[in-house]
Amino acid sequence: MRFEPLKFEHLAQMAEIESEAFDQPWSVRMFIPEVADRNAFYLVGVRGENEVICYGGFHKVLDEAHITNIAVKAEERCKGIGRTLMRELIECARRAGVNRVTLEVKDTNLAAVSMYRSFGFTVEGIRKRYYANRYDALVMWLTIGEDGNR
Repeated sequence: MRFEPLKFEHLAQMAEIESEAFDQPWSVRMFIPEVADRNAFYLVGVRGENEVICYGGFHKVLDEAHITNIAVKAEERCKGIGRTLMRELIECARRAGVNRVTLEVKDTNLAAVSMYRSFGFTVEGIRKRYYANRYDALVMWLTIGEDGNR
């Protein structure tokens, strides 16, 4: 698997993975502006010629990165791909001059919460009923720049 910047040809497969991974998935149309946005940084894990295995991205706002999406194809989960993707996203954020990274994660997604904690993310807030007006989101932060050593 190799990582590539987001391209239009990735979008259909990303939307399929998105619908497997999330209750309220982004559509192809929602991803289209991300391709050209100079403040959007996306990495797509590709196997072979064009099979999308995973993707993740963030929006850079000043010196912070807000992770918008991170997902792995259903049959490829639990193989360390998500961890590799997160490591690459954090490094991409560091190269982009980011000092802090944030994300929201469904409080019931214990595997994701555990992975994020293993990178040093800490819960700094809760968004009540954020997902489907039913589940809370944990707002997690990681310092990677000036004050951080990750």
